[in-house]
Amino acid sequence: MELLPAWMFLALTILLMAGFPVAFTLLGTALVFGLIGFGWSFFNLLPLRIWGRMTNVTLIAVPLFVFMGVMLERSGLAEELIDTMGLLFGKLKGGLAVSVVVVGALLGASTGIVGATVVTMGLLALPTMLRRGYQKEIATGTVSASGTLGQIIPPSIVLVLIGDIVGVSVGDLFIGAVLPGLLLVVLYILYILVAAHLRPHIAPAIPREELAALGPGELWRRVARALIPPLFLMIAVLGSIFAGIASPTEAAAVGAVGATFLTIVNGKFSLNVLRQVMHTTVHLTCMVFIILCGAAAFGLVFRGLGGDHLVRGFLGGLAHQYSHGMVLAIVMGVIFIIGFFLDFIEITFIHVPVLAPIMLEFGYNPIWFCILLAVNLQTSFMTPPFGFSLFYLKGVTPPEVTTGDIYRGIIPFVAFQLLGLLIVAFFPQLATWLPHVVFGD
Repeated sequence: MELLPAWMFLALTILLMAGFPVAFTLLGTALVFGLIGFGWSFFNLLPLRIWGRMTNVTLIAVPLFVFMGVMLERSGLAEELIDTMGLLFGKLKGGLAVSVVVVGALLGASTGIVGATVVTMGLLALPTMLRRGYQKEIATGTVSASGTLGQIIPPSIVLVLIGDIVGVSVGDLFIGAVLPGLLLVVLYILYILVAAHLRPHIAPAIPREELAALGPGELWRRVARALIPPLFLMIAVLGSIFAGIASPTEAAAVGAVGATFLTIVNGKFSLNVLRQVMHTTVHLTCMVFIILCGAAAFGLVFRGLGGDHLVRGFLGGLAHQYSHGMVLAIVMGVIFIIGFFLDFIEITFIHVPVLAPIMLEFGYNPIWFCILLAVNLQTSFMTPPFGFSLFYLKGVTPPEVTTGDIYRGIIPFVAFQLLGLLIVAFFPQLATWLPHVVFGD
């Protein structure tokens, strides 16, 4: 009976690897092991736990941010951004790839939805890069990596979920994630520029005569026209949080209204578009919340059976044998490896509730630790065989781009993502300085 939580976790892992749906696997495993461990009285506890989750006001931000992202995708702003940024950076070797990273960061700060960003840039930017002579690996790697920036650059759904689970203010996490998110953008751009300088044939510049045909005045007008709408949305959402005017949930509502307004201004709004956006929002929200219910049941049984004590004892033994820093490295390594097989929602709901309280007992800053988790979870979108960013991109790539091209292209970006994780780990001020400046202690 003492090892029942370990058997429960093993059963869950095997069922997930076998391809069973996540929500039903979580709930089914919880029901079976709950009956074994507690008997029928387990059903007296379960409704209260699920009710507590579903009445959490913080989680209202999830459907609102999803609505904002899907509506912005329909607004047509992404197309204009990609075209304009491509012209702005086109004279540099690797300039088109740099523009994709910048657009990915702007869309991440505006939408936070990886699938929408990757598909949009895969449809619009990837064919242009290939037509310009870009190597398939660097083109696909850039699109895949840039599309995942929305997972760390606020407003981010993963930060909302982690903040709720760990018990950290989502506003603090949003502000704390700004510098780590910008760090990843800088690392990606540096890699592209250095790689294009060393091997110019993999990322050639746009011919100067083509750029000269567009006067500087017209170029800057296009840049202003493309940048102002997403910047307006970023300021509306993040600015209202930074200024203390709105909570993250209220700011999500501001973002949803702002995205609708921009779609109207861009002439892309219609009742049919609104219907599609609402349908997609309900679909994605239901997926997240049904997994949340399953995770709540799983967490109730796992903790009730003493699973947290089992994990705490294991990590405590490691802490006695090694330093706390080594334990942190092991935990981050485990989450990174799990990311090859599970997506961020599953890891967030299954592993974070078990590991986070124990790591915080070791004295780690909760904001810093949550940001480390978010940066680490971002890699789960890019690591084969189950990286969702890779699936999204493969679904919209031209026939000549193979899965092998995408896998090879993502390797350097995953390496730089891990480098960013190490930098944030060794310099916690990157995650804690800005919240301290804005909110104080």
